[in-house]
Amino acid sequence: QVQLVESGGGSVQAGGSLRLSCAASGLTFSTYDMGWFRQAPGKERDFVAAITWRGIVANYADSVTGRFTISRDNAKNTVYLQMNSLKPEDTAVYYCAARRGASWGRFDTQEYNYWGQGTQVTVSS
Repeated sequence: QVQLVESGGGSVQAGGSLRLSCAASGLTFSTYDMGWFRQAPGKERDFVAAITWRGIVANYADSVTGRFTISRDNAKNTVYLQMNSLKPEDTAVYYCAARRGASWGRFDTQEYNYWGQGTQVTVSS
């Protein structure tokens, strides 16, 4: 079955950096667009970043543009999220997700077929 396993979360002070990884199995990874979402306590799951199946096009939420970078290695079936200049408001559980066949430009949670279990990111001031 399809598995998406996130890693790399942790606690960091404001201004610090973390790199999240998401290892995929059970699907033809190179044919799926990939995304990162996050969910803070008491809030909805929000879009963070997405990348096309070939890794050519990426899209970011306004709140992370210029600080976060999404990338992928199709040979390793892995997608990454490099997070720099972290802020306390970035604190959340971060999820990776996979989709195929959806129109680029829509990044709602409903557009994604598979989800990981999430990894906690905590940024202290």
